[in-house]
Amino acid sequence: MEYVIRLADATADLADIERHLVDLDPAMVLDRDAATGALRCSTSAMAQELSQAFAAAGYRVAPEAIERLPSVCCGGCSG
Repeated sequence: MEYVIRLADATADLADIERHLVDLDPAMVLDRDAATGALRCSTSAMAQELSQAFAAAGYRVAPEAIERLPSVCCGGCSG
């Protein structure tokens, strides 16, 4: 699943957040969108799990700040 996460803290430490998220999904990818400042996360974790991991890293994220994006999977590789 892919998510856009809007944090109030634009200076959030991605490496620190990543350390908490990798426990949920070792294959997850987290980065910052340079145009919007929002975080992008590709993971198998659910939004509630992401919220808890962000809280553990010291960043409170409101549920409405985590937006699950529609799937872009065509099904061709494992379908």
